[in-house]
Amino acid sequence: MDRRIGALDLLRGVAIAGTLGTNIWIFTDPGGPGALLGFGADAGGVETFLRFLSNGKFLGLLTLLFGVGLELQYRSAVRRGLTWPGRYLWRATLLLAEGILHYVLIFEFDVLMGYAITSMIVAYLIGRSERVVTAWMVAAGTLLLAMVGLLTALLMTMPAGGGTAAAHPSGWLEQVELRLRHAAIFRAELLFIVPLGIVLFLLGARLMRAGVFEERGARLRGRLIAAGIGAGVPLNLLTSFAGPAWFMVDRYLVAPLVSLGLLALITSIVLRMRSAPGLLRRGFTNVGRTALSCYVFQNLVAGALCYGWGLGLATRLDGLRPWWVPVAWAGICVLFMTLSSLWLRRFDRGPIELAWQWAYQAPWRRTRAGGGQAEQVSGAGR
Repeated sequence: MDRRIGALDLLRGVAIAGTLGTNIWIFTDPGGPGALLGFGADAGGVETFLRFLSNGKFLGLLTLLFGVGLELQYRSAVRRGLTWPGRYLWRATLLLAEGILHYVLIFEFDVLMGYAITSMIVAYLIGRSERVVTAWMVAAGTLLLAMVGLLTALLMTMPAGGGTAAAHPSGWLEQVELRLRHAAIFRAELLFIVPLGIVLFLLGARLMRAGVFEERGARLRGRLIAAGIGAGVPLNLLTSFAGPAWFMVDRYLVAPLVSLGLLALITSIVLRMRSAPGLLRRGFTNVGRTALSCYVFQNLVAGALCYGWGLGLATRLDGLRPWWVPVAWAGICVLFMTLSSLWLRRFDRGPIELAWQWAYQAPWRRTRAGGGQAEQVSGAGR
């Protein structure tokens, strides 16, 4: 059991660091977050490859882990004889509130809102029959395919470089105002996150039941590695270099296949390790144990480094792109590995997790609080 839970913490830590690997290109773009919506000219070969390493894969991995966390929450509720989804809907509501604050105050492309909405839907499906679950997965997957296909066809008709965005406002209050004024544009990704999330949440729950994190799941992990790494990585590389028009296919269809391979590969490595965890593994694991805090604060730090209200490095170091970007990513990752490790010496959860848990328990102060690893898994961010 400890080894399985350890694999989940490590996976979440890798996923949190990986999402920063995607988001760091947004923070360091002198055109600001709006530049991502421009679907303009192709990036250079080196930058395209560096983006390929993270784009969509860790979003998919974290989404799968949210499904695992929801399954653990469901099992915990059943063991304790609680009504399901019951209190879980309050958890999802708190996550939605956190996502809204994160979007307005820190980052345009927050994913917590999408996870909250998805969890409210999937909470009513997690205990249903295999037939019902399969039907929902097929329906959500079909909707996602249709939307990605239509938008990809539209992008193919657009002239290259025709959507370049203006520079991002330098002041923090200006950024907040921009997010509020253009919420429909910046939050459009929810249209893709929710159906993708339904599929991956339910798939994560199924993989959990199939024993993917246990010794008995060796054959299943082998198949996932073959599909996700053996087939998914070459296909993902192809779509990454196919041009901006293939962005949706690359991020929402191909990259999640690689996510399955990553989940299986990392879990297999953890299950085979017999020695004590090294410094790097402990660092990622501690980030995973404080995932929500690290997700929010790493975006805040990236904004302070890159935006005009902070050091403004996105503009100052534009001439050094793409080389300085992975250096910034690595520096922020090391910072939060260190901070999370120091924090966990005194506390068993991250700072935001502690506040979030207090808010979750507030309506039921006189009842025995639910806790443990199941809550930590489903409390993670993008």
